[in-house]
Amino acid sequence: MQTELADFIRGTPEGDEAEEVLRRCVHCGFCTATCPTYQVLGDELDGPRGRIYLMKQALEGKEVTASTRMHLDRCLTCRNCESTCPSGVEYGRLVDVGRKVVEERAPRPWTERVMRGLLKEGLTSPIFGPAMKLGQRLRPLLPAVLRNKVPERRATKAWPTATHARKVIVLEGCVQPAMQPNIGIATARVLDAVGVQAVRAEGAGCCGAIRYHLSDHDGGLADMKRNIDAWWPRVEAGAEAIVIDASGCGAMVKEYGRKLRLDAAYAEKAKRISELTLDLAEYLPRFGSALADKLGTLPFSKLVFHPPCTLQHGQQVRGAVEGLLTALGAEVRLPPNSHLCCGSAGTYSVLHPQIAYRLRDDKLRAIQTVEPQAIVSANIGCIVHLQSGTTTPVRHWIEIVEEALASRT
Repeated sequence: MQTELADFIRGTPEGDEAEEVLRRCVHCGFCTATCPTYQVLGDELDGPRGRIYLMKQALEGKEVTASTRMHLDRCLTCRNCESTCPSGVEYGRLVDVGRKVVEERAPRPWTERVMRGLLKEGLTSPIFGPAMKLGQRLRPLLPAVLRNKVPERRATKAWPTATHARKVIVLEGCVQPAMQPNIGIATARVLDAVGVQAVRAEGAGCCGAIRYHLSDHDGGLADMKRNIDAWWPRVEAGAEAIVIDASGCGAMVKEYGRKLRLDAAYAEKAKRISELTLDLAEYLPRFGSALADKLGTLPFSKLVFHPPCTLQHGQQVRGAVEGLLTALGAEVRLPPNSHLCCGSAGTYSVLHPQIAYRLRDDKLRAIQTVEPQAIVSANIGCIVHLQSGTTTPVRHWIEIVEEALASRT
């Protein structure tokens, strides 16, 4: 696709990045067939091809309107289009640049600015944890729109205390420890069982995805640098990997090297951090036989796995969770149309609830054709979003493994 960038962005790092992506697009339309929002809304401008044209026009200096911004906002950033594209168009890179440019040229009304500001500051704030605990106590009294975002309270398990020669860094993040702390604890307990110590680094927090994807690039980059500073002493001390059990965070941390490539103080460190980062489903299978020997009975034998978009499209990790759980004795199936987004997509389900719940319900209908005892996934957002629409248990897959481990001890 030929482009002629406007003076305001020509020759800048963002402009060069956007132009590189735009030139790969041949406008074939394969992406449209797998775009969840296009399937729901049926509008060309709510599919990747139409959004690419909108961003191209904005980057070439043509008029940008609230309608332009709306169509870009409706994108889930699921990156399914990247998995489909025969030309290798990295849509996720383009939409980060395009959204920021559009937002600068077509400022939002104050109501939207306030809502987005509350999300990016509130979800990453230290007070989010206490607020979530209060919400869980009051959950029966909350209106449905809030109750759907507050998971039921469960007794918190203990973090393992043993030390091991083999150590990995784990990212607790911002939302998961407040909403479902047992996910991170289950990760640490399973790693402990195979002789690996999960190390939490003081000072680390949000991976940067919340701010970055809400077009606060400076804030997102600051989150990334803070994490690098917190992790670096552990890296220098010999941590063998950064293991992440929230696929949304993992997808972002694997991008640190690219996003900070022009920062002289952080470029090399960021590159090393990204190289060390693995999703838990990439790391744990290397201990498969040792882990299987320690397991008791799985709490559910018939599972359906919902692969988060950030795992299958963002990180391009497929089959790892299903393979591990199958090797450990579970019957695991993927639902029909497993490539499609469930509608959670970070803050999307808050900002665009109608589309998000339509996608959730479509996903759950597909899942129920498999008739599972439980649904498992690999990202906190998907887990909470899906559970809000079903009575079937929705869990992180590592919790299933940890409960089987606990049943043996």
